Amino acid sequence: QVQLVESGGGLVQAGGSLRLSCAASGSIFRINGMGWYRQAPGKQRELVATLTSDNSTNYADSVKGRFTISRDNAKNTVYLQMDSLKPEDTAVYYCNADVTHRGAYRYYSAAYWGQGTQVTVSS
Repeated sequence: QVQLVESGGGLVQAGGSLRLSCAASGSIFRINGMGWYRQAPGKQRELVATLTSDNSTNYADSVKGRFTISRDNAKNTVYLQMDSLKPEDTAVYYCNADVTHRGAYRYYSAAYWGQGTQVTVSS
């Protein structure tokens, strides 16, 4: 019902920057929270940053001061600006969205994930 399409990943040298984008489309009544998670090889998926509908943000300690999450509500798109990248930021980055749908008789919410985009930071 909802598709999340990520873009912007790639290979960058340590100290460089990348900007990830995630566009949501489909049967959407309202997008509540959106966020970014990442998973490095052999590790569990972890939270990177989240942004609620009232613009409250939450960042992992490891990215505070370097990453910035933002959102364009008109485009149903969330961004992750990543600066001062480090080799330990290398991972597959996944977009997540909590979406409210308008059903025939009620509203209901569901969470969706994008397909992931690879970010590789070389030393």
